[in-house]
Amino acid sequence: MTTLEVKPSSSDANPRVKPPPKPSGIPVPFSYAPSDDGTDENLLILLHGLGDSHTPFAKLGRQLKLPQTATLALRAPELIPYLYEEAFQWYPTFDALGEFLERPNPSTAIELMLKILKHLTSQCSWPSEKIHLFGFAQGGTVCVESGVRWWRDQNLALGSIVTISGPLLSYPNFSPICPTPTLVFHRPKSEASALSAGDVTALKKGYGWVNEVKFGGGDGMPRSRDEWEPIMKFWSERLSKRQVDGLYEIMSSGIPNIN
Repeated sequence: MTTLEVKPSSSDANPRVKPPPKPSGIPVPFSYAPSDDGTDENLLILLHGLGDSHTPFAKLGRQLKLPQTATLALRAPELIPYLYEEAFQWYPTFDALGEFLERPNPSTAIELMLKILKHLTSQCSWPSEKIHLFGFAQGGTVCVESGVRWWRDQNLALGSIVTISGPLLSYPNFSPICPTPTLVFHRPKSEASALSAGDVTALKKGYGWVNEVKFGGGDGMPRSRDEWEPIMKFWSERLSKRQVDGLYEIMSSGIPNIN
């Protein structure tokens, strides 16, 4: 079990229980769960990887049991072509021959995320700085691209971003760079999920605070206690905490399993 203190919230101006998101504001299938403890102080948005759906990530969000944190798992909008099963992609990934695109364009996914963020901040009472993104692979790319674009368009930072092996495809050249704290988790020795040194450099050009976490062996999502530990610590330093009955709770979580 991991037990970490969570910083207290700096403001009680936003309502303790947030209105649930509406399909009119989120035009893709989603799964929303309010915080188990009855206080929606933070929102964790989870984005799956290429070929998956939101269902296992909704389960992951519930298993994390982050204090005072609601979860929202989103399903990518596009079916992957040429497959006989329902598998989804955030943006076009393959050419007409079924080969990987050399330079995929995530613009459609970014526009979708901006629409969702506007709905959450304007109609669901979520302050931008209380919204946290978590994405795996292609979903991680959508997270970091959307965080940069949200900062550029709205001049608002998000609470934090965790990208699991998802690079920033664009090369930002604006100033000041996005202040949203970002953690990148990757496996340099795994061809399936590794980010190159250039990918990490690109992230640092888009974000002013980037923590790089490397683990060897295995593949895909974090699995072990050691692999989840830096992510849980990162969240403990970034998630806000509303005072309830004169006390602040602590973060106490087991290791999630999305198999």
